[in-house]
Amino acid sequence: MIPPRFAHPVFCLITSGLMSCIVTCVATIKAIGLGPQTFGDWMAAWSLSWPIAFVIILIAGPRIRRWVDSKTRR
Repeated sequence: MIPPRFAHPVFCLITSGLMSCIVTCVATIKAIGLGPQTFGDWMAAWSLSWPIAFVIILIAGPRIRRWVDSKTRR
C-alpha cells in the first residue's frame, strides 16, 4: 500500500499521464493522420508532454483546488 503522504504526487502522476496520453494521441492523429509513423510520433510527443504536465499539475493543482473550493462552497 502507498503511504497517504504520497497521495497527491501519485494522483498527479496518474492524472497527468492519462490526460497527456489522450491529448497527444488526438493531436498527433490530427496533425499527421494514421500511418506507420503515428505510434512512434505519438510516443515521442507523450514522452515530452507527460513530465511537463506532471510538474504543472503537481504545482498548480492545490492552488486550483483551493480556488475552485472558494467559488463553490456556500
